[in-house]
Amino acid sequence: MAEGQSSNSSMKMLKPELLHSGKKNSDVADGGESSKRSREMTEGLQTGELHKSKEMSVDRRNNSEQIKQCLSDINPDGKASSVQAGCSSPGAPSSAPSSTGTSYPGHSSTGHSSTGPSYSGPSYPGHSSTGPSSPGPSSSGPSSSALSSSGPSSSAPSSSVPSSSEPSSSVPSSSEPSSSWDDVSATHVEGAEAVRKKREDGPSSCCLLEDMKRIPQCDNKLGRLEFSKTHTVLVDVNIFNFGAGPLPQDGRDVWNSDFVKMPYSQSSHMKTGFAMQTNKVRWEVISKQLSSLSKKTTASVNDLEEAIIKYNPKYKSQWSFDALSSLVKANPKGDNYLPKLFPKIAELALRLPELVKKAVPLLKRGHPAAITLSQTQIACLLANAFFCTYPHRNASGPKAEYHNYPSINFTSLFGNWSSRKKQKLRAIMHYFQEVTAKEPTGLVTFERHCLRDTDFPNWRSCNKKMHKLHVASHGTIENEGKGMLQVDFASSWIGGGVLGSGLVQEEILFIINPELIVSRLFTERLGDKECLIVTGSQQFSNYSGFGDTFQWEGPHEERLNRDEWARLQRQIVAIDALHFKHRSEQFNMINVTRELNKAYCGFKGHRPNEPDIATGNWGCGAFNGDKQLKAVIQLMAAAQAKRGLAFFTFEDESLKQGLQQTHHLLVTERTTVEKLFRLLEDYCAAQQASGSVRVDLFDFIRINFSPSRSLL
Repeated sequence: MAEGQSSNSSMKMLKPELLHSGKKNSDVADGGESSKRSREMTEGLQTGELHKSKEMSVDRRNNSEQIKQCLSDINPDGKASSVQAGCSSPGAPSSAPSSTGTSYPGHSSTGHSSTGPSYSGPSYPGHSSTGPSSPGPSSSGPSSSALSSSGPSSSAPSSSVPSSSEPSSSVPSSSEPSSSWDDVSATHVEGAEAVRKKREDGPSSCCLLEDMKRIPQCDNKLGRLEFSKTHTVLVDVNIFNFGAGPLPQDGRDVWNSDFVKMPYSQSSHMKTGFAMQTNKVRWEVISKQLSSLSKKTTASVNDLEEAIIKYNPKYKSQWSFDALSSLVKANPKGDNYLPKLFPKIAELALRLPELVKKAVPLLKRGHPAAITLSQTQIACLLANAFFCTYPHRNASGPKAEYHNYPSINFTSLFGNWSSRKKQKLRAIMHYFQEVTAKEPTGLVTFERHCLRDTDFPNWRSCNKKMHKLHVASHGTIENEGKGMLQVDFASSWIGGGVLGSGLVQEEILFIINPELIVSRLFTERLGDKECLIVTGSQQFSNYSGFGDTFQWEGPHEERLNRDEWARLQRQIVAIDALHFKHRSEQFNMINVTRELNKAYCGFKGHRPNEPDIATGNWGCGAFNGDKQLKAVIQLMAAAQAKRGLAFFTFEDESLKQGLQQTHHLLVTERTTVEKLFRLLEDYCAAQQASGSVRVDLFDFIRINFSPSRSLL
């Protein structure tokens, strides 16, 4: 399981009598009106009808008989019958009146024909009825106040993996021609004919996968690679801009709390000897041990363990290497024979002083900043993580120097053998096999993106309408969502349990893109108003399965183009959802607003033309998030950010249908983010008042926003 951010909220259930009081509730800020309305809606959901109320606000006046008709498909026990989770039913949005089409903000083309009756379909920005516009110049990268106008843009794609709550099917090797996205896996994509034909589950305002905007269609120029006070570049920018490739930037070692404390630092000491202990520069011990390993034709796990313990003597009786040893025994001799690989990794680790000369800053909480480094520098840094050379990074207690940072040394991955560890180590060892055989030549940018309170919208007064949406029950974020901004369902400790036993969405993402692991070296735990954006990481492995069924499926052939800064056109945004100990905690507007702000922080663009977003069941696995609520939250954040959403439900067909119908209803009713936020206030109060009975959010929205019986 991924390491998650635990919620400090201990939300109490809202008592029914409180719903009728005029007392102020922390979750409802309108003097009790939302609670009154919610009580009536809850009673309607539980008894099959809504009570009339003279006190309902003007914008929610309704005819109780009309509302009873809206509830005709809900059982008296409060559970939907044929509309559970948004499935089609006689009372579902399929009964919506015919429409001549929906126009999203900034869209002008006619789009594709709808599957619903007499519905010509939505139109999207920059798209014609025949599909995506021709790609413009490639561009990618994060951007915020941390970078200048010539700094990284947030318009690049990313990579991600299946949801933390649904198993994924086997993912084929992803590849793409330089000028087209037509090779997205046909087995996972709903064909144009299937989408355009009239569906049994009613009309839809959703778009085709090929209608989503991707990097090649974004015409954003990066300009010259430059460094600044908030953008550290570890390669020589003058040589790079001249076209000579990435060479290390000269610099000096800095040993303080603002920078990574490097293994080769002359300030890093350790005690040696027995009778007469003396302080010795730690790198001298490290280099001696790794030099000895690097000169061997083959090295055993015992050789590796002995070397690591020499400069980590404190952990001699604590660290285990049985997982690594078991992998070596199970791995047949050949090109990937691990005892031959260990000396090569040691040789790579020894190059640290020559490859990373400039001090690496820590990406601290509350400080927007970016680091750009070469893939070879990343490989060297990870080789040192493999050999556990980083000082002061083994302790994790509350008083430890790096207590607020994820672990980086690989010790926890080497011990406590399990089938999960075996598959993880296979992927990691394949990565080292690749980078030691041939040096990668690109760059990767890591940016900590921070928003101030004034940067967030007032969700109760947002007039943005729903943007375009593609929903699929098959396919994955990193495959079908290639070229979009791809969401990492992150832990606040970036990478989660990637170096332990965790194997859900984030850990899988980091295992198939091992360069992401280096972010743990310098990224402090994420705050509520922050995200991490990674541009240019390379996928090295294919996989199948999820959790205990995860399997490494061999090398991945990378075919992505590179941008002007030699970064692969892949962008990943890490946003951490709240970890709810009890599911009821999330039905609280304080927590809903936090999730809206977190998603908006990740989705917010900083250039005029940016790709759409690929996401899914964010925070809905180990973190106990409600799939419907998280989907609506992401819809709202994407609408406010004015970006389309490709949503992958990971084989949850019911969620797919419900989200399609709910989006269609919101689009045809021209619902604003503000109206949807106010409805969530009602919904949360209703859910709290219902006790243990789950109130279906999609049904709740349908009842309140029915096209033929609008209550707003």
